[in-house]
Amino acid sequence: MRAPYETFGKRAFDLLLASVAMLVFAPLLLLVAVAIRIEDRGPALFRQVRSGRANRSFTLMKFRSMPVATPSVPSAVAGTLKVTRVGRVIRRLNLDELPQLFNILRGEMSIVGPRPALPTQAALLDGRAKAGVVRLRPGLTGLAQVSSYAGMSEEEKLEWDKRYAARVTVLHDLAIILRTFGYLAKPPPVY
Repeated sequence: MRAPYETFGKRAFDLLLASVAMLVFAPLLLLVAVAIRIEDRGPALFRQVRSGRANRSFTLMKFRSMPVATPSVPSAVAGTLKVTRVGRVIRRLNLDELPQLFNILRGEMSIVGPRPALPTQAALLDGRAKAGVVRLRPGLTGLAQVSSYAGMSEEEKLEWDKRYAARVTVLHDLAIILRTFGYLAKPPPVY
């Protein structure tokens, strides 16, 4: 049986935090979008299909950090692709993730949860399904991200996801959010 926070409170928590963040970051969101458009003339947002709650597909949004014609590839391969000047800056500051606030407001994501997987990550998705992790919305940040910075195998990600799913509480979510600020202070992983 799920706790009341997971059943009702987590969504209210997400809506409140995402709404406040949207208001606070609105000028920055606009500035980044304009900078991307000026440099490369293409769309400011990059959209990619990901697997969400109950393994349902949704379109994840990020600020575009690569040239317009760049193919959509898994992050493990993306490190070999060209990044725009604006893209280098927004990745370094982790600003490329801010459009996921829209995904949170639409109910596709949560502030805290397992990061959304690509539909091609079959082993991770299968493991999440067997462990009951798919009952959760994917998160903007998560226990795996703040616990093991980069280079995790899918098996390691799954273990962190299981640990999070076993302990979904407001205090745990707040602790992960606080630890995220430490994560953001580091250079982003190479991908």
